[in-house]
Amino acid sequence: MKYKTLGNSGAYVSRICLGTQQFGRWVDEAGACEILNVFTENGGNFIDTADCYPIYLADGSHGGELSEYFIGRWLKSYSKRDDLIIATKFSAPMGIKPNNESISRKYIIRAVEQSLNRLNTDYIDLYQVHDDYFDVPMEETLNALDNLVRRGLIRYIGCSNFSAWRIMKSLGLCDKRGYAAYVTVQGKYNLLEKNEYENEIMGLCQEEGIGMLPYVPLAKGFLTGKYDRVNIGNGSLREKDVRTLYDNERNWDILTLIHEIAEKNKITCTQVSLAWLLQRPGVIAPVVGINSVEQLKTVLATVDVALSNEDMERLNRF
Repeated sequence: MKYKTLGNSGAYVSRICLGTQQFGRWVDEAGACEILNVFTENGGNFIDTADCYPIYLADGSHGGELSEYFIGRWLKSYSKRDDLIIATKFSAPMGIKPNNESISRKYIIRAVEQSLNRLNTDYIDLYQVHDDYFDVPMEETLNALDNLVRRGLIRYIGCSNFSAWRIMKSLGLCDKRGYAAYVTVQGKYNLLEKNEYENEIMGLCQEEGIGMLPYVPLAKGFLTGKYDRVNIGNGSLREKDVRTLYDNERNWDILTLIHEIAEKNKITCTQVSLAWLLQRPGVIAPVVGINSVEQLKTVLATVDVALSNEDMERLNRF
């Protein structure tokens, strides 16, 4: 395993972050424990979840909480809690009442208490705002998070799905008030969906030292190479999403190139796609959702893959 600092903090995290949104949906608790064991046995120390995961259950109904509960119960048997960097997120809807979603002080205090309880831990290493809420004063959110840092309940803060100007404004406010500032940002970033990150946020990350944590790094499985242009209907769990979001000529051309580079380097399409991310500016670790130990082993091997300048340039042209 290889490691990198968590943005401009001094904490080191594995270059692969274990995403757990599928825990409780497509992965039962026994399977989740097996994945967590293999991940940590192979040097992985960075685990990402959220209070609302899984967003949906296998039957399509609304989920929530199970991912944190699975991780928390696994932690009871794991003797090296301080070796881990556990990240979770808050703000997404957790009910239908007015104060069951927000980034207000009231909501943050309740959310962190509940996540700590579910995760069976005394502190959260990286506490992330899941989505931006323009109706809540920025200072209220940042002051509440800073207070949690000072109380020792969280170590660092991050954000997700924020625009570049909102991140920059928050950094200025934190500098002015002496608050703990965001050290990471989560955003959608993969070989098919580049513009959101590269047009604005990448420059911000490089300038301010904020670390990027790409989610959907494999485009819901499209970039693993398991889909075929002629017969996309292979019965996978995310077939509908892939048809809706990625079934176009440009994306199939990108996948054809990925297959070519994978074959040349004797690696998998998954490893090409993740290795490209690991070599992009500002990226700390892709957040990769894992459904099986077999998938996990392929993903973990990516940290030893180094794409040539030629391969990177060809992929960057799209």
